[in-house]
Amino acid sequence: MIFNIELPHVGESVTEAVIAKWLKSPGDFIEKYDPIVEVVTDKVNMDVPSPTKGTLTKILVNEGDTVPMGAIIAEMECEDPVEELKDSKLSGQSTNPTANRIGTLIQGANVGPTGGEFLDTSLSPSESTEPSSSGTELSSGPSGMTREKGFSPIVARLASQHGIDLSTVEGTGLGGRVTKKDILEIIDERSSQSDLPTSDVPSPKSGDRTIELSPTRKIIAEHMVKSMSEIPHAWSAIEVDVTGMVECRALHLSRFHSEYGVKLTYLPITLSVVANALLAHPLINSTWHDGNIVLKGNVNIGVAVGAEDGLVVPVLHKATGDSIVDIAQKLDRIVTRARTGSMSINDVQGGTFTLNNTGALGSVWGGAIINYPQAAILTTESIVKRPKVVMVDDVESVSIRSMMNICLSFDHRIIDGLEASRFLQSVKSGLEAIDVETELK
Repeated sequence: MIFNIELPHVGESVTEAVIAKWLKSPGDFIEKYDPIVEVVTDKVNMDVPSPTKGTLTKILVNEGDTVPMGAIIAEMECEDPVEELKDSKLSGQSTNPTANRIGTLIQGANVGPTGGEFLDTSLSPSESTEPSSSGTELSSGPSGMTREKGFSPIVARLASQHGIDLSTVEGTGLGGRVTKKDILEIIDERSSQSDLPTSDVPSPKSGDRTIELSPTRKIIAEHMVKSMSEIPHAWSAIEVDVTGMVECRALHLSRFHSEYGVKLTYLPITLSVVANALLAHPLINSTWHDGNIVLKGNVNIGVAVGAEDGLVVPVLHKATGDSIVDIAQKLDRIVTRARTGSMSINDVQGGTFTLNNTGALGSVWGGAIINYPQAAILTTESIVKRPKVVMVDDVESVSIRSMMNICLSFDHRIIDGLEASRFLQSVKSGLEAIDVETELK
C-alpha cells in the first residue's frame, strides 16, 4: 500500500521547516525508524525517521524548500499492515487528535525550537476535538465572547480584531487548519498596501553585497521577531563580586581536567547557582499560556552556544541537585554535540530557562532576547577587575575585585520588577558565596 510521509509537528509555535537534505532516494528500501530526511527548524537540524518499513517511491519536495508542518513530503510503498500504521504517531493517522497536532519524533518527546517546550494550544476545553462541518459554529469563550469552533482562541481573537472572515482563509496547518501564521500573513499583506512605494525603498548601492540567508539563520531571524513582537520585554541588571569564584577556579584548574576529564570554566559554577535560584523563585521558571502562567515542574536550563551557522541552545535537563563536577561533564558533552552539529532531539527539547554567557566573548553589558516561550533569560558578562569599596573590620577601604555584570530579560506579563530583583539578588548571593572552600564534587 502507498503511504504518505508527513513532516511531523514539533510544537504549536513551529509552523514550518526547511528541507535540508534527503538521506534516501526513490527506490531505496527503508527500515522502520531509519532517518529519511534532514530538516532545519529553529536553531537545530534534525532527522525525520521513517514511521514504517518499505520502499521510497516518490519525493515531493526539493532540498531547500520551506514546508509547513504536517505537509506530505514523500510517498513510500509500505510493508506494515494497516493496523500497525494506525498506531504510529508519525503516520498522521492516529485517532488521538493531539498526536497529529504535536507530532512525536521520539515517543514522549515533544520538541520546541531553541530548547523551548511548547504546549498544544490547538485544542481547548471549550472546543470539540473535531471541527464542525461548516467550520463556523459559534461557542462561548472564557470572557463570554463568541468565537468560531474549530479555530484556536488566538486565531479567533486575531481574526475578530482585524475583521478577517475565517471562512475565506485557506489554512496551511494540518488538515487545512487555519494557523496563527496564516492570520498574521493576511494582516501583514493588508499593512503593506499602505506602505511607501517600492521606488521609495532604498536599494543596495554600488559596492554593497547581499548575503543570502541560510535556512538556519532565516529561522533564527523569524524566531527573534516572534519573541520581541509577542513578549513584552523588560530588563534588570546588577553587578556581582565574583572574586571568590575566580579564586576557587584558580585553585582547582590545574588538576580538574586530569581528574574529571573536562576543563573547569565559570559556566558550570554559575549554572549550579542559577538552578538553585530558580527553585527558590519558580515564577522565573515559567511560561505564558493562553492568558495563564504555567509554572514548570523541572528546571531545564538551555545554554546558548555559538555554532558555525548561528546560535544553538542545548538543554541541561533537571539541573538541580547535581554537583559542579556533574554539571561540567554534562555541559561538555552537550556543547560538543552542539558545535559539531550532532545534537539529538533530546538535547534541544524541554528548556524552561536560558543562560546566555556572552562574557565568554568579552561582552561587559547586554540585554538578551527571551527564548520564546520561556519567561526569562539571564545574561552573564565578562569578569573584569574593578575598584570596589569594601568593609574590613567596619572600616571602608578600596580594593581591586573581580566583578561581573548579570542581566535578566523577563516577560513583564509574568514577572514584575520586584520578583526580577529578588531572583537577581538570589543569584548574586549564591555567586558571592563561592570561595576556595566550596566543594565541587
